Amino acid sequence: MKDVTAAIIVRDAKILIAKRKSTDKLPHKWEFPGGKIESNETPQECLKREMKEEFGVDISVGECLGESVYHYGHGSIRLLAYRAYWQGGSFCLTDHADFEWVSLNQLQQFDFAPADVPFVEGIKTGKIKL
Repeated sequence: MKDVTAAIIVRDAKILIAKRKSTDKLPHKWEFPGGKIESNETPQECLKREMKEEFGVDISVGECLGESVYHYGHGSIRLLAYRAYWQGGSFCLTDHADFEWVSLNQLQQFDFAPADVPFVEGIKTGKIKL
C-alpha cells in the first residue's frame, strides 16, 4: 500500500481542487492536490514538495484531517489529508490539467477520485471543519 498526501487549502472561503490530466491514472478526475510520500519524507514534507513542484507555491501544513484507504485496480493507497495554508507564489500548472477554487456548495458538482470522496463528504457534512 502506498501512502499519499492531500492538501485541503481554503482561501477566501473557497477550497482548492485540481483536475488530473487525461494521460494520468484516473484521467479527468478531480482531487485535493498532493502526492506520493517518498522514503525518509514526512507527510508534511511531501505536501510542501508536491505543492512547490506541481503548482509553484509555498504552503505550511496544519493538522491531519483524516485518512482514506482505497483499493484501485492498479494498487491500494492510504490517502492522508492535511489542512494546509498558501504562503506565497503564483499558482501555475505543471502536473494537472486544471485547478479551481470552489465553494463548499460547488464541491458536489465535480467528479472526484474515489479516495478523495470521503473528504468531500466530510467537508459537506461538517464532519471536517474548515
